[in-house]
Amino acid sequence: MMRLHNLRARPGSRHRVKRLGCGESSGHGKTSGKGHKGQKARSGGSIRLGFEGGQMPLIRRLPKRGFNNAAFHKRYAIVNLDDLGHFKAGTIVNEQLLRGSKLVRGHFAGIKILGNGELKHDLKVEADKVSVAAREKIEKAGGTIILRDDRARSETPSDVDLTATETTPKKRSTSKSAKAKSQAKKKTSRKS
Repeated sequence: MMRLHNLRARPGSRHRVKRLGCGESSGHGKTSGKGHKGQKARSGGSIRLGFEGGQMPLIRRLPKRGFNNAAFHKRYAIVNLDDLGHFKAGTIVNEQLLRGSKLVRGHFAGIKILGNGELKHDLKVEADKVSVAAREKIEKAGGTIILRDDRARSETPSDVDLTATETTPKKRSTSKSAKAKSQAKKKTSRKS
């Protein structure tokens, strides 16, 4: 029977420590594998990644072109159906409940429900995204899904008052007529 006191490391997984400065015959004597002098031979002397001795590094010399979507990438908190199975039937599962039960932690753009596992009773799920498999399983169990993006859209007024913009007089037509009048005045003043 395997127990903690029986555990052994796999053969070859543990190496003996490289002993430095034990004489030249050891193979790691004299300079102890650090070479002759220089910044990297000193104690505490290390050079950060990409440093090229003060000259302009290659990463800064190369032109930066194109678009990178990393700055606009949204991270969603993933919740599977096995996690939702612990809640009682008829529970409204939203972000506050998930954070309270420690299923979601940290900063995220929203919550995404994935279909890993089975759901045995009906739940009201509020999330930002739901996979196709998860939607099918939730609806099959008699539950409902409320997408938070849709709810936010329905709360904001989508109908814009177009009548106010249509009734306002167009400034372009008035400015053209004003220009025509001023040019006519200039012509008459030149003739006189």
